[in-house]
Parts: sequence; structure tokens; C-alpha cells
Amino acid sequence: MPLLLVREDITRMKTDAIVNAANTSLLGGGGVDGAIHRAAGPELLEECRELHGCKPGQAKLTRGYKLPCRYVIHTVGPVWQGGGHGEEAVLRSCYTQSLTLAAAHGCTSVAFPLISTGRYGYPKEQAMQTAQDAIMQFLTHSDADLTVYLVVFDKEATAIGRERFKELQSFVDDRYVALHKDVRRRDAEPLEAMHEDALPMAQALPSPASAPNFMVSGSLAEALGQLDESFSQMLLRLIDESGMTDAQCYKKANIDRKLFSKIRSDLHYHPKKTTAIAFALALELDLPTTQDLLGKAGFTLSHSSKFDIIIEYFITKKRYNILEINETLFAFDQPLLGA
Repeated sequence: MPLLLVREDITRMKTDAIVNAANTSLLGGGGVDGAIHRAAGPELLEECRELHGCKPGQAKLTRGYKLPCRYVIHTVGPVWQGGGHGEEAVLRSCYTQSLTLAAAHGCTSVAFPLISTGRYGYPKEQAMQTAQDAIMQFLTHSDADLTVYLVVFDKEATAIGRERFKELQSFVDDRYVALHKDVRRRDAEPLEAMHEDALPMAQALPSPASAPNFMVSGSLAEALGQLDESFSQMLLRLIDESGMTDAQCYKKANIDRKLFSKIRSDLHYHPKKTTAIAFALALELDLPTTQDLLGKAGFTLSHSSKFDIIIEYFITKKRYNILEINETLFAFDQPLLGA
């Protein structure tokens, strides 16, 4: 059930269905509508003639023809008139009706453009927010097993405001740039001039006195007998302690149900880093507990990675909304969270 942002030509999306931001005639037009009709071929237009148009906020389905998808779902968005004429309700209905059609036809994946943001003039930031809210509302309250893609061409569509972008950029620079300047400075110093406190890797190596008992004794069997709880065990424990159900947690984490089932059934499941972080955010863990959970999977948050610093920013601000974080990661050209 994840919702993912992608930068791609929607006519190339290999999903079960793609959504066409159509006009009321359904007979083709400019922008996304025209591109979909051109890529599908003239048969799409012939089938659309039989549908006798579509009202704003509603959706109708056709075959995909020469497109790599099975279906095209045509929906008509609102024309922006300042926001006081019910535009948001109509736009929200476009997503809900399209998803309902996709689920009814057995689709497991569907790709949307950002509806009404072209010639219809809907402000992109507001359109993005409405799209995400409507899609997540549907996925959260539906039994449909759908992966949904929002296909956008530019960062302007993301709802990351200018002030927040500047604040984030400063946060990243303070940690990432400073770290790399320090590394370059250390690399330039003669080795004999460096102090012990400038050698973090050396400090990280345990001395014989501080090493775990099994390292001193050399007993591998003893080491294996002292294994800590695994990522799966810690995750399931944290879910129980949070009071959330499994479904509430994996949906909040933007994680597919099948992936969560693998994690639950396999004591030694090794997740991707993005998956582990998504669960930490869904559980609203603080930074030390997040690091502990990541450590169970062999990962850490580091100031040598912009991705990690952005995650740290949101955790320290106690802002755990996966969709907001994914918009920000998208704007910084970083990997997205979830499955």
C-alpha cells in the first residue's frame, strides 16, 4: 500500500493502471492528456468516444492499448478559481474515484500525474498536499493492496516551502559540510602532527581491556551465544509497546503488507536502511532509540550522508510524517522511505 513520489514520464510507467488528467469530453487535449493519447494510439480515442464524456471529480476506465499499462483511468480535475468554489473537494474526488476503479479491476499498482496543475491552474503545492491526503486516506481505510505512484516532473510540485528549505539546507551544511572540511583538514596534516583525539577510527577500536569477553577468550561459540535481540524482535517489541496494531504501524511507515509479513515471520530478516528508518519514524522514536533500531540491522545515521542528516533533522524536530519527509528527500534528490 505504499505511496511513492517518482520523476518519470507517466506514459512509461509499467503499472497496472495510469491516470489521465482528462477534459470533460475525454477526446484528448494538451499536456498529460495529449501525451497519453499519442502513446496509446488511436484505439484509445475510439473507446473514449463510447464513454460520452466525464464530469469533474468522476473517473472512467479504458484499456491501455500501446501503453505499458493494462488500463487508463480518465478523471477530470477542477479548474482553479481561487480555491473558494469547491476545487479541493473535486480534486480529492478525482483521486478517490480513480483508486476505487483501480481496486475494482484488480489493479495492484497505479500511477497518477499531479491532476489540475497544468492548464487548469491549480497551485502545485496545494495540489500535492490534497493528492497525498486523498490517496493515504483511501489506502488507510481500504483493503485494496495497492502501490500508488505520484509522477511529477519538477521539484516545484513538492510542498517544501522556501523557509523550510533554507532551514534544512542550513542544517545539512552545518553537519555535512563541516564534517567534510574537517576530513580535508586532517588529510592535509602530517601524520605525526595529528593528536589521538583527531583519530576517531583509532578511538573506535576496543583495547584488549575493554574488549568483550568472547574476544579475549577467542570463543566464537560463546560470542554466538550472546546475540542481542534482532531487528525483527526489537521492531515487534516496540510496536507492542506503542499500542499500535501491526497494520497501523506498517501503513504509517508507508510499507507494503507483504514486506511486513516477511519481517514478522523471519527472526533474522535484514531490512534495507530506508525500511528500518520508515519504521522508526512510524513509531516516533527519538534519535538514540532510532540509532539502536538501525544498529540491529547493521546501519547507523551518519553526518557523512545528506540523507541521514535530513532524517536526523526531522527526528530532532519531532516531525514524523513520512509523506512530508519523502517530499523533502525528493527535493534534495535523496532515496525515499517505505517500500
